[in-house]
Amino acid sequence: MDLGLNETQQMLKNSARDMLSENCPLSLVRDLENADDRYPEELWRQMADLGWLGLAFPEEYGGAGGSFVDLVVLLEEMGRALTPSVFFSTVVLGGLTILDGGDEAKKAEFLSAISEGKIMMTLALTEESNTYDPDAIKVTACLEGEELVIDGTKLFVPDAKAADYIIVAARTCTNNTSEEGITLALVPSTADGLNVRKHESLGLDKQYELEFKEVRIPSSSVIGEVGKGWTILERALQRATAAKCVEMVGGSEAVLDMTLDFLKQRVQFGRPVATFQGVQHHCANMATDAEGCRNVAYQAAWMISQENPANKEVSIAKSWISDAYLRICSLAHQCHGAIGFTEEHDLQLYTRRARVQEQEYGDTGYHRHLLSKLLTK
Repeated sequence: MDLGLNETQQMLKNSARDMLSENCPLSLVRDLENADDRYPEELWRQMADLGWLGLAFPEEYGGAGGSFVDLVVLLEEMGRALTPSVFFSTVVLGGLTILDGGDEAKKAEFLSAISEGKIMMTLALTEESNTYDPDAIKVTACLEGEELVIDGTKLFVPDAKAADYIIVAARTCTNNTSEEGITLALVPSTADGLNVRKHESLGLDKQYELEFKEVRIPSSSVIGEVGKGWTILERALQRATAAKCVEMVGGSEAVLDMTLDFLKQRVQFGRPVATFQGVQHHCANMATDAEGCRNVAYQAAWMISQENPANKEVSIAKSWISDAYLRICSLAHQCHGAIGFTEEHDLQLYTRRARVQEQEYGDTGYHRHLLSKLLTK
């Protein structure tokens, strides 16, 4: 297993960092945090022009034929820049799910449109229990003739207001067992009976509540087969968790670099703060955590890219990184002192985002529980 980047991936990483540094400064992130439902359209167009949106899709669908590891290289840089974009929702949650479980017609239609930047997508999964088990899916999808009728409420749906299509995980009315009966369906955001309300989030990221009131869509909108969607959804969750881990790696490295720069420039008692032993120990602990995050995250991404079983690696990565990223932020605040807690400072942007990402796709406790079951089978 080689977790290092090849020449092409390193070039992609460098060009992505340069592009985002120029076109996605943290000042833009601040401006858009308080701008309801707005995203930088120019940045989205640039991503499409650079081929980022189709990077992980096969060439026959308008993509570049890249691997999952190629994709997460981009996501690491987006996590570093706190990129305000629908990229994760559209490509990871939407496009890769269609690539995995959709028929040829859906792949040709939707993947090509995503690659060209013409549509945005997301995935509606979590509900009141906010867990990621099949039993947690209570929204219903009943077949009535050639239509599927969806009722219920989804919570914490990312980027739902911007999405043109939403992949909805629902339970068919004819089957109420745990894994059997889960259906994935593509719902247009303009569908009658669909109401979207914004959630207030600590990270000020754009998450929404979706209420479905007898939303009717053609049965042909189902991804895969009716009642057979759990295996597709399980793989989608695994990819999303691994991708989120790499995104958090980018954020943790940005916090480390920000802190080192500050400590080298800040002078107290006639010497740089970075020369004090206690501060140096904080930096060493932060660097150790950041490197550990990188290793476990890329190991999980590599396993998925090779289409190997990756449940263990993904749960190890998420359970470790959820805690380690917050430890890095905590030590960074200690190193910065009071200024790091002010709204004017960039550090608090990463700390708030880390708190939200800790919960996404399962927190430390959830993934340690999954890991304990995997290890004791």
